Amino acid sequence: MNIPDSSNPRVVIIGGGFAGVAVAQKLKNKEFQVVLLDKHNYHNFQPLMYQVATGGLESGSIAYPMRKIIKEHKEAFFRMTLVEQIDTENKKVITDIGTIYYDYLVIATGSTNNYFGNKEIEKNSMVMKTIPEALNIRTLLLENFELALQTNDMNERKALMNFVIVGAGPTGVELAGALAEMKKAVFPKDYPDLDISMMEINLIQGGEKILDAMSKKSSKAAEKFLKDLGVKIHLKTIVTNYDGKRIETKDGLSFDTHAVIWSAGVKGAPIEGMPQALDRASRIRVNEFNQVEGFTDVFALGDVAAMYGDKFQYGHPMMAQPAIQQGNLLAENLERLEKKQSLKKFIYNDKGSMATIGRNKAVVDLPKLHFNGVFAWFVWMFVHLFSLIGFKNKTLVFWSWVYNYFVFDRESRVIIRPYRKNRDIKTTG
Repeated sequence: MNIPDSSNPRVVIIGGGFAGVAVAQKLKNKEFQVVLLDKHNYHNFQPLMYQVATGGLESGSIAYPMRKIIKEHKEAFFRMTLVEQIDTENKKVITDIGTIYYDYLVIATGSTNNYFGNKEIEKNSMVMKTIPEALNIRTLLLENFELALQTNDMNERKALMNFVIVGAGPTGVELAGALAEMKKAVFPKDYPDLDISMMEINLIQGGEKILDAMSKKSSKAAEKFLKDLGVKIHLKTIVTNYDGKRIETKDGLSFDTHAVIWSAGVKGAPIEGMPQALDRASRIRVNEFNQVEGFTDVFALGDVAAMYGDKFQYGHPMMAQPAIQQGNLLAENLERLEKKQSLKKFIYNDKGSMATIGRNKAVVDLPKLHFNGVFAWFVWMFVHLFSLIGFKNKTLVFWSWVYNYFVFDRESRVIIRPYRKNRDIKTTG
């Protein structure tokens, strides 16, 4: 990998998400050599991915170059590579561009989609974990409307304009709200010769309420906001299959649709050779210091880590805040390890959770306060804007939001690269 030798201990970080970046930033100019590995050369701000998918933001405004993150570090290196295997016995990481040895290993590979073993759903549905996947959803959305104009088969047209989102966590709820606002304010102007009332947004949730990790008050408020926007919500409904044309559920409900977006579950993203102390969600079991069970020099952070405790019987929520807080503490603990000092235990500071449903509509849960509406929407915007990396990105996102708010528009509605699943769609052409 052409990483120079160093007299400082080498910390190899796998993954440039919230956890990995937090460690790298906190170790800036400390007595360590930091090597950050990721298959992309940028860090993406995943909470705003749905806005890229629906044309509200350009992809570059939520991405930040890895090399820029560490450019002022005294001894930090980045390599764009795919990690293939971890060899803990010989303390090395094997990648598609070479092998690197470590003194300390930080596994921060994040999460991947969980289809619960259903291969048909995995093959035919869309997901939104990466920027390319978000752009695929945007393209499919626009292509479906173009195809709807070309067909005289009304059933086919309705299927092309039916968007089904499976999973009503923050991602599913925010995506459904954004699509509903496009139906109301954008598509009627873009497609005046198309009956936009045929467009449907179906949100399917296996549980008894949407946003099931949030308070009952916030869940009810979000449900009302979505219904007011015209979103059809199906609770206690389990999807059993999707063949690319029809989605089927356990209780017999089915839809003809050419766009199913899967956000119903996530699991840890494993690497071959990763320590096999995995829980039921493929997350690595760690102790209160984020050390992988059986190791003192291998750590797991964020979504891929399962730290159990009295308050978190199923581990910490797979969100940005636990990842960032674990990353910050680990950097401090690495220094303590080198100084032969005792380590600090990780205690999660739950700052709350939030979700936006659309213009002037959001829900916020703080530890002792729950509120929704316009003020919650401003709080949501401030928190997300403040959390973005880079002044330029903050500026781009802010002005995009201001423009979209006053003009009722989403500028990024261009099909840069085609994306069509292999489906038999009858058109007049």
